Amino acid sequence: MTRARASAAAFADRAATPVRYLRGVGPQVAERLARLGIHSVADLLFHLPLRYEDRTRVTPIGALRIGVPAAVEGEVELTETLMRHRRMLLTRISDGSGALTLRFFHFNLSQAAALARGTRLRCYGAARPGAVTLEMIHPEYRLLKDAAPLAEDAALTPIYPATEGIAQLKLRALVAQAVQMLDEEVGLLPELLPPELLDHTTMASLNAAVRYVHRPPPDAPMAALVDGSHPAQQRLAFEELLAHHLSLRQLRQNADQSRAYTIAAKPELVEKFRAALPFQLTGAQQRVMAEIFRDLEKSHPMMRLLQGDVGCGKTVVAAFAALNCIGAGYQAALMAPTELLAEQHYRNFREWFAPLGMAPVWLAGRLQAAERRAVLEKLRSGAAAMAVGTHALFQGDVAFAKLALVIIDEQHRFGVHQRLALREKGAAAAVYPHQLIMTATPIPRTLAMTAYADLDVSAINELPPGRTPVQTVAIADTRRDEVVARVRFACAQGRQVYWVCSLIEESELLQCQAAEDTAVALAAALPELPVGLIHGRMRAPQKDRAMARFKAGDIHLLVATTVIEVGVDVPNASLMIIENAERLGLAQLHQLRGRVGRGAVESSCVMLYHAPLSAAARARLEVMRATNDGFEIARRDLGLRGPGELLGTRQAGELRLRIADLTRDVSLVPRVQQAASLLLQRYPERVVPIVRRWLGDNGRYGQV
Repeated sequence: MTRARASAAAFADRAATPVRYLRGVGPQVAERLARLGIHSVADLLFHLPLRYEDRTRVTPIGALRIGVPAAVEGEVELTETLMRHRRMLLTRISDGSGALTLRFFHFNLSQAAALARGTRLRCYGAARPGAVTLEMIHPEYRLLKDAAPLAEDAALTPIYPATEGIAQLKLRALVAQAVQMLDEEVGLLPELLPPELLDHTTMASLNAAVRYVHRPPPDAPMAALVDGSHPAQQRLAFEELLAHHLSLRQLRQNADQSRAYTIAAKPELVEKFRAALPFQLTGAQQRVMAEIFRDLEKSHPMMRLLQGDVGCGKTVVAAFAALNCIGAGYQAALMAPTELLAEQHYRNFREWFAPLGMAPVWLAGRLQAAERRAVLEKLRSGAAAMAVGTHALFQGDVAFAKLALVIIDEQHRFGVHQRLALREKGAAAAVYPHQLIMTATPIPRTLAMTAYADLDVSAINELPPGRTPVQTVAIADTRRDEVVARVRFACAQGRQVYWVCSLIEESELLQCQAAEDTAVALAAALPELPVGLIHGRMRAPQKDRAMARFKAGDIHLLVATTVIEVGVDVPNASLMIIENAERLGLAQLHQLRGRVGRGAVESSCVMLYHAPLSAAARARLEVMRATNDGFEIARRDLGLRGPGELLGTRQAGELRLRIADLTRDVSLVPRVQQAASLLLQRYPERVVPIVRRWLGDNGRYGQV
């Protein structure tokens, strides 16, 4: 065993005891705990409270306020079981200042028997008006055997993330067992941060921080605990961010030790393509291309994130990278999250590569069996130099001859395991493909350093010349007639218009019905205009025909769902109408707006909203009116919505942050990076235990 492995074993948490050995945990409870990611004592200790309730102060029943949670004590006057619309248990208690009814819909006979007349209770809940007295529905309660206060009420009461079948009382009892083990067994949770790191900070020890967050004293600063800024929470957030950062740094080191095809620049092919383009590359595009070409010449896989605003020309940069690989005798693959976007890329690459005597192949789920077999054979034999498609690219029967470059567009829409599967497609003879990951949702630098520490980051921060900023306005939907008139005027000037029906219900079917109804209504209001329709439930050939007619100018007004959010490029479209704009996030609004303003003519975006607006919706619409800068919008989006939605649901979900918050804890990131460097250089044996403590077996996601 190597020194690092031996030391890692020495640091293995003895808190790995399975929860099934704790009191009150049988097979059924263990299965429910597993749904919360709780398998061991350590998992319980790091199952941290969402919030706290102050039950240390008992409120007289006569002083209860409706809707305000409070702890009360009283003596049972009456308990009875009633059968009305449903079976229920009613218990009336009093304390001399007033009476209160406790109402239970889920109960058993032993529970009813325990609430006998004369029993003293302490219960906690929110009071509401009842038939005779105030009442609490399903309050938490404990029987009082004497006048002494309950031990757990000597601290603030934690409220934990729960699941069906595991009540808060059960969770608190199990966590209390785990904390008791922490108190009694020295070294149960070993301190993995080196002494010099703790000595130079004001951070508490791990054990002290864990105890505090589970049992804060009555005088704990509630405001700090609520917003996560308490030093005990910050100590845990620091180590959690460190674990994620170490995971990505370590996996980047592993990637740097992997082999990749060394691809020298092919200037003749690159120059031939450059000369055929009907536009000049921007300085930013040329700078990023140089960075990519340098990466491709290395013997280990490129892992580069390419950020750029809508319409900045990321795709043509990706085409240059693909040509470089193809010219050297290798294959490239481009994966996009939707068929519409993948089809747009396929058409672009087919058009760009045709003068060079090359043709990409198309691979998506809707291919007929015979077509699919033909495409797979071309990829397997190497006859096809490039594949463009959707998630179908990483399915089991897809094999490449010499895959040297994987391009992933709109990376945040893919699960990391999907990207890993495509990477493995190129792992022939332990040679892995280079990776170019593109996003039109710029990510603030601090967030990128944390969430994408395994990637080098390039940014195209310059738009092509001739682009005019899109003028953006927000208008109440009561002025819909004015907007229709604006559509008529734009089309009379020879321009084209998008009318987007955004999500009005959590249902694709309802959204598509809304788009169909809108198309009918607009066709009636604008009989002189050809109106088209695109939505997600149409068959691909129907969408293709509608989009082709819109690009050709045969359709003047295209009614669509948010399926056209990315990838559609019609330079003559100069007006974008977004219905229910208040329901969309900043990133999606910016993407939709990016469908116009792609030509030299002045373009506009009208955000139709339904009043009244929430404060958050008003803030989003104001940001859209104030700026066209995608990087600034991303920064504001991070502040308004947090990193979860900015990174994308899957990516944020796989980060699985338990206590850290990338928005709130951004000030910790520089210290996290310094600590990671210290550990990797001087304490490599502690890296795996820290990662395993916080991520379990999920650390592998950084390989993608």
